[in-house]
Formats: sequence, structure tokens, C-alpha cells
Amino acid sequence: MNQEALKVLEERRSCRAYKPEQITEEELQAVLKAGTYAPTGMGRQSPIIVAVQDKEIIAALSKQNAAIMGNSDMDPFYGAPTVLIVLADKQFPTWFYDGCCVMDNLLNAAEAVGLGSCWIHRAKEEFESAEGKALLAKWGIQGDYEGIGHCILGYRAGEKPAAPARKENYIYYVR
Repeated sequence: MNQEALKVLEERRSCRAYKPEQITEEELQAVLKAGTYAPTGMGRQSPIIVAVQDKEIIAALSKQNAAIMGNSDMDPFYGAPTVLIVLADKQFPTWFYDGCCVMDNLLNAAEAVGLGSCWIHRAKEEFESAEGKALLAKWGIQGDYEGIGHCILGYRAGEKPAAPARKENYIYYVR
């Protein structure tokens, strides 16, 4: 039994405060590679990952995301220096679930390499907008993609919170 893998899954927590320094290329590539090995329906690999480390683009995405959320004064990316955007091709029936599996792999891989991470929503609304579609075109992304989420990455500023107790009746057995 791989206890270390189970420990990563049990100890991962969302991070909402980041140090300003950029993650290493080695850490980024390890997380991205893990994302590409997520399970997908019939192995079709319908999602794509856009890795953003440009401060201006991250600031623009954060501003748009905050506006969608209805709180323009907030940074929904919490100062993270890297944002991984997961989009999935809607021509495949399992696109949404495939994208969610990629997000999960990214989050768990971040924990495994010692990074803080958090799943930030509203990618759907961002990339449905004219501004978001223009970004996709600028980046050379063609097709019927829908935003699944943003996986923000960086070095944790502060302590990792403890896990809350697991709820009762989380698991039902049928044997």
C-alpha cells in the first residue's frame, strides 16, 4: 500500500494566501504532467490546461473573475503567481467530468510537490464572455471549450489548516 500517496490525499487543503515568488519550472512541469494523466472518458483527453504566469494576464483574469463574483475589490486568486486554467472540449459527452478529474490531479500533484493550491470557479463565465473568447483566440485555442476551473499555485504564506472532522454517514456500505 502506498501510504505516501494516501497521505497527500488526506492532507491537501485549499490555500488562500501565497508568497509572491514564482514556483520553479520543475514544480510547474510536475503538476502539469500529473494533470495530463487524469482519467478521461474513453481516454479521449478532452480537457486542455493553460498555464499562466504572466502577472498582467493573471491580474486581468482576477479582475474579470471578481466582477463575475460580484466583488470587484477582491483578488479571487489570492496573490498566487501561477494560474492553471482547465478547459474541456464540449464535443465529448464526458467533458465536464474529464475536466474535473484534471483539476483534481492538479490539486493533488501540487500538494505532492509542496505547493499551495486552490480550485477557483467562474472559469465557465470568464471564457463564455467576449473577453474570454478573445483570450482563447489570442492563445491559439480553437474549438468548443468550456472553462472548468482555475488551479492557482504558489508557495503557501502561513500554516496549512488542519482538516475538519469528516461528517457522519459519509460512507454507506452495501455488501
